[in-house]
Amino acid sequence: MNFAYTIVYVEDVPASLAFFEQAFGLECRFRHESGAYGELATGATTLSFAQHEMARASLGHDYRKVADGAPLGMQVALSTADVAAAYARALKAGAFGLAAPVAKPWGQTVAYVRCPDGTLVEICTPMN
Repeated sequence: MNFAYTIVYVEDVPASLAFFEQAFGLECRFRHESGAYGELATGATTLSFAQHEMARASLGHDYRKVADGAPLGMQVALSTADVAAAYARALKAGAFGLAAPVAKPWGQTVAYVRCPDGTLVEICTPMN
């Protein structure tokens, strides 16, 4: 079994793709002409965004989504050598800072932001 992709369900797919491009420097790899689905180039695993209606159609019923400004109950982790610079870039692009960069006892530097669409992103140095 291989981890293939993550789909984050959002209200506005083009806005989420544009935010991730601006805040994290990720390039859009695919955008459906309907605007209902798009993918970012992130390496071996795909990070995708789809409209809430796609989830409802796939599941056959509704599901819980961000409503109170809190981050989603899952996170996307993006690794970089310069967490402080990436954190600052994300804030400048409109992310809400949840935890500024801090060095963890296991040697990793980690920060957290909430994206405008509610996605929780961990910005971290790679694990050795």
